[in-house]
Amino acid sequence: MEAGQTYHITRNGVEVAELHPLAPRCSAEELVARHRRLPRVDHARLRADTDKFFSEQDLVSDDAWQHGSA
Repeated sequence: MEAGQTYHITRNGVEVAELHPLAPRCSAEELVARHRRLPRVDHARLRADTDKFFSEQDLVSDDAWQHGSA
């Protein structure tokens, strides 16, 4: 992989993973510039989408410690 090769990992003939060299590291300035180019998140819309996707049942935990009945 040092020369840039990509390896495809298969299970029963089906590709399940891909190994490739890491991209070169970015400077802090480049990371900040990339962050500034990201689209803004509409938090109200994200919350509404999340509430539609997950039901109240999905949010209930089965963790006995959380409910105090250990």
